[in-house]
Amino acid sequence: MMAMSAEDLHSKRVGVLMGGLSAEREVSLQSGAAALRALQSRGYSTVGIDVGELACRQLIDAGVEVAFLVLHGRWGEDGCMQGMLESMRIPYTGSGVLPSALAMDKVVSKRLFDAAGLPTAPWRYPASAEAVRDLGLPAVVKPRREGSSVGLTVVRAQTEIERAIARAGGAEQALVERYVHGREISVAVLGSGEEARCLGSVEIRAASGLYDYEAKYTRDDTQYLVPAPIPEPVGRRIGELALAVHRLFECSGATRTDMIWDEVQEPTVLEINTLPGMTNHSLLPKIAAHAGMTYDDLVEAMLMDAGLKGA
Repeated sequence: MMAMSAEDLHSKRVGVLMGGLSAEREVSLQSGAAALRALQSRGYSTVGIDVGELACRQLIDAGVEVAFLVLHGRWGEDGCMQGMLESMRIPYTGSGVLPSALAMDKVVSKRLFDAAGLPTAPWRYPASAEAVRDLGLPAVVKPRREGSSVGLTVVRAQTEIERAIARAGGAEQALVERYVHGREISVAVLGSGEEARCLGSVEIRAASGLYDYEAKYTRDDTQYLVPAPIPEPVGRRIGELALAVHRLFECSGATRTDMIWDEVQEPTVLEINTLPGMTNHSLLPKIAAHAGMTYDDLVEAMLMDAGLKGA
């Protein structure tokens, strides 16, 4: 498999894969529309594809030779689409099949964090009232395989436990984490292996106190501080942790690692996102902008990463 140069990529038909079948469909469509405009502004031959159940046929009919992935959630960010593209020998942006699958599964991610000695919140699986009592209140109940805080609940009373587990898809599809109070920080990484570099950080301050789906995508009162206004030693540490997580999962392209810092202990790693959002509310473009990359620069850099993989 031969890597492709920028000139090669300009001669290829680039399909921007968006939408999809997950609960994050609407966010993906917004990300895809923005990425499509950016690639068109740089002169690439592009086509937007709202991915449905016959994705393989859609790509063939559109003549897609390189895939730019802005699919979020299940059937797009979890290795399924990546596996299909590999079987079709179509190079694509972002991480490969295994990193995508591992990162999407929060239970497996937690096991990897623990095995690697990375700081993460105490957790239990499967979700249950007993697990919540064991960890103590407040606790966080979240779906095992969803993103964008879909189905996430902060449980503050015993009477809320069963409803929170049901909202997350049931005991076998949910895990429980000890709630860590602190400042929410996200760190972006771009690249592969030893060449990967930390782009920077952002602190998120949600008006409601919880950075949930509404705070991420529908409200306008969420504050984003870039870079995160934290002491320099903590800034170095969150960069080290983000790179460690990126490399632990053997990711490529752009990732975003979410953390909590309580201002006393070292930052706590929550999860890694292998296909971060690319909307005007999204964190990755905000971080990249402070690092000197325009939105179009970022999108093109992500496409170049697909070119390095070849086909």
